[in-house]
Amino acid sequence: MPSRPAPADPLTLEVVELIGSVVARYHQEYDEAAARHSLTGAQARLLSLLHHRPLPMREIARRLKCEPSNVTGIVDRLESRGLVERRPDPADRRVKLAAATDEGHETARRLRASLDFAREPLAELTPVERAVLRDLLKRMLGVERPETDGD
Repeated sequence: MPSRPAPADPLTLEVVELIGSVVARYHQEYDEAAARHSLTGAQARLLSLLHHRPLPMREIARRLKCEPSNVTGIVDRLESRGLVERRPDPADRRVKLAAATDEGHETARRLRASLDFAREPLAELTPVERAVLRDLLKRMLGVERPETDGD
């Protein structure tokens, strides 16, 4: 019979609680910013993804952690507003890419600029502290090796 993991120490529990609070605050502000642009949170997240580059519908679903059929509905609504368009993938014409239109890119840019979350709290940290926080978060998430930028 496998042994049970040891209970988390108080510091770990406090860190997990703080991370949860940061995530909840981020989602609340993100949804409020989205609403100011007449978008749902899901529409805003999808548009923000497409601001970087066109993506296949399945990749969007994977990144948003939802079913492809949900992505279809979100893309339909954004497409009806002129923010997103579907286009064939040049590498595989059977695959449809969702791509932000010029208006979609502008909306995504304005949305990002309107997010105030963490600007003030992060401004309280020195550039070195922000770099350490970034590197620790990347390490926790298993994302690329921390960057060295001379700090």
